[in-house]
Amino acid sequence: MTSSEIIAKKIAKDLLRIRAVFFRPEEPFVWASGIKSPVYCDNRLTLTAPDVRDDVENALAETVFREYPGTQVLMGTSTAGIAHAAITGHLMGLPMGYVRSGQKDHGRQNQIEGRLEKGQKVVVIEDLISTGGSVIEVVEALREAGAEVLGIASIFTYGMQKGIDRLAAAGVKNVSLTDFDTIAQAAAEEGYIAGADIARLIAFRNNPSDESWIGK
Repeated sequence: MTSSEIIAKKIAKDLLRIRAVFFRPEEPFVWASGIKSPVYCDNRLTLTAPDVRDDVENALAETVFREYPGTQVLMGTSTAGIAHAAITGHLMGLPMGYVRSGQKDHGRQNQIEGRLEKGQKVVVIEDLISTGGSVIEVVEALREAGAEVLGIASIFTYGMQKGIDRLAAAGVKNVSLTDFDTIAQAAAEEGYIAGADIARLIAFRNNPSDESWIGK
């Protein structure tokens, strides 16, 4: 296994253990969009589990160092990426800031918080990526401010085709610590789900609007 694969498996097991990500194929969750999902994800729980937090932040720092040489600033997504950008920035000795989902309607009306100079090389820190819409808005805001966005470092990605296509169209690279397939495999190995459930989970990931995986 490569170092990236080792990290992906370790982070997957960490997230499953603290139930930041867990699967419930027999009783799906319902997203705000109405889509039924066999998976629940709340990576904010990593912040309240110090050992997992250490694994995540060190892995993010290693990923930024390996994948994005020359990084000058880390920018977290609001709100889930802020703490991860701050801790990773501390580990790497880099400045950090964050990007709001929209401009404030008071004060200086900033969307980007923290000092950012035109031409600086930035990496965006995100907790998870599904369809990619929100993180691309962050990238675009940074580009409009004159930053050179090297890419995104995220904790988890669903690997949904819509997200992959959006990132490609925006011309932005994403490197995730772990992904849906790795977590599904780890969940089966650790006994959180049955091995037969993996195919159902992948069917959901490949086409979230198709509910034919339910009850199989």
